Amino acid sequence: MADFTGKRGLVLGVANRRSIAWAIAQKLAAGGATLAFTYQGERIEKSVRELAESVSSPLLTECDVRSDEGVERVFSEVGDAFGGELDLLVHSVAFADARDLEGRFTDTPRDRFWLALDVSAYSLVSAARAAEPLMEAAGGGSILTMTYLGGERAVPHYNVMGVAKAALDASMRYLAWDLGRKNIRVNAVSAGPVRTLAARSIAGFPTMEAIVEERAPLCGLPPLRRGAERHGHRAPRRLGLPRHGHVRNGAAATDVSGRADVELVAVPHAPRHAVHPQVTSLQALQCPVRRAGPCLQAGRLRPIP
Repeated sequence: MADFTGKRGLVLGVANRRSIAWAIAQKLAAGGATLAFTYQGERIEKSVRELAESVSSPLLTECDVRSDEGVERVFSEVGDAFGGELDLLVHSVAFADARDLEGRFTDTPRDRFWLALDVSAYSLVSAARAAEPLMEAAGGGSILTMTYLGGERAVPHYNVMGVAKAALDASMRYLAWDLGRKNIRVNAVSAGPVRTLAARSIAGFPTMEAIVEERAPLCGLPPLRRGAERHGHRAPRRLGLPRHGHVRNGAAATDVSGRADVELVAVPHAPRHAVHPQVTSLQALQCPVRRAGPCLQAGRLRPIP
């Protein structure tokens, strides 16, 4: 179990028990972290409040990431709750109109294009900017966002969200460059196809799940869509992970398992994806800043330049 005793974190983007952000929050809380949460709109407030209370959260507040004033208010409340300091920020926020997640990307209208990029990519920039003084006061911190392979390759029906993830990935790298000198790490993790509330909007999502299940290297583990039902919400296996990962600041990471009971298996890459089944989202939040880390590509270990 990773040790986050005494760490204070803010989790953006929990919608329900199936949210990837909630899975990360549970592990952080189990490791001793104290967490604040946000929610978007009254419709999900009750479910997020119940989850937040289950980990004794000191703060739950509404946040519209499209509003600079709203983001500033949230981080002001976080500062008040945590004594003016913040160690961890989990950014798990994305949105695209469901009409743009089917059919052709070419037909995406201008207004919905900018909406997807504003919510899914710029929100990381605004959140990181607001978190910077709190993390600097804490002597450093770690920011983690959620990305996906669709930002690097064309994935059918992912469309404008893929473009938004590409912008998110680039923003993550530039934020890592800016904030690294203040001992603030910025990384991204892709969990692969996970059946969340947001995933329901993507046309052909079951096909994406099936492909990952068929081709994932960790094929001996229970399939994603059956794993949650078969194993409930048990803690993921760590796969023999070291105490501290070697995730360099500004690295993206991609899941290679597609399994419900694997702890966000990841791969650092710069700029291309490589496979390394020994880095997790928790390590990305926990490990010290490193210029390079190991990765496994074409069956051989090599350092990332």
